[in-house]
Amino acid sequence: MTAPCFDSPNSVKAALTPNRRTRRSRARVENDDYGAFVRRIVAAHGRRIAGGDVECLRALVALAEEVDRATAVAVAGLRRVGYSWAEIASRLGITRQAAQQRWGNSAA
Repeated sequence: MTAPCFDSPNSVKAALTPNRRTRRSRARVENDDYGAFVRRIVAAHGRRIAGGDVECLRALVALAEEVDRATAVAVAGLRRVGYSWAEIASRLGITRQAAQQRWGNSAA
């Protein structure tokens, strides 16, 4: 019997999650660590599926779609706090025009 796939919606309770302000440098370190942690989890999930759990393959694809949605939210947030398309694009290694074409509608 295989383990159930993670298909549940976001279970974070917004009302219980305080909107804490942190210093920018501290937030960056925490974001870097968090990003590395997420990458390890996604890689481990792929390895588990590769071991023969074909039933969870759809969940992995859904995870990729969720990452795309999260990226759109992140770009929209960066635009709201004042980052330019050029600044965002430079971090992604793409042109300003490419960033604006891909996420311009989500940044409104």
